Amino acid sequence: MPDYHQVVKRPLESTSSAWTSVAGVAGSYSSTSTYLNSPYEIFVDVNFDLYVADCGNDRIQLFNFGITTGITVAGDAAIGTISLDCPIGVMLDGDKYLFIVDNNYNRIVGSGPNGFRCLVGCSGSGSVLKSLVYPSSMAFDSHGNIYVTDRNNHRIQKFMSLNTTKSKKIELYEIFKFWGYFRSILQYSKNAHRNNLGFGWNYVCR
Repeated sequence: MPDYHQVVKRPLESTSSAWTSVAGVAGSYSSTSTYLNSPYEIFVDVNFDLYVADCGNDRIQLFNFGITTGITVAGDAAIGTISLDCPIGVMLDGDKYLFIVDNNYNRIVGSGPNGFRCLVGCSGSGSVLKSLVYPSSMAFDSHGNIYVTDRNNHRIQKFMSLNTTKSKKIELYEIFKFWGYFRSILQYSKNAHRNNLGFGWNYVCR
């Protein structure tokens, strides 16, 4: 709930209309550890720990299950990670590496054995094959390929996973182009997480 600066939950089987806050304080925003500022996408891991793309605070917050005080795991406040500018998407792969849709920096970044790095859109914004413009979401398929909703380019991009770790080449492959905006393609994320897939660093167009 970005306008209310919080994340809430309600059991699917519940007959009550009441929602329970699990992160943030309704109607208030701050950069302190118990608050959020215009949060967007969330990701819940197998331990029910909650990751929040805290756009207004330029960070990714981790809320361990049952705890309302967050830990910054990416962003300026987390030393040794990476600078972010309004992250609006976040997910983990099967090895618990973070992948982030960094909206205002027009890129996808991820963590790995050697820390964080840019994966897609690393040369600046634009409509060329290496660029994104305000990406809004990303997802994996069951083969480890990455799909990106490239919002202001009005297209969805696919990045093919490489089987080798020798190449660090990242190029863009456009598989769809539509006129309009896209919000989320989360089913790929759910499938990838459900199968506990671990994905490497390297992506190339096919």
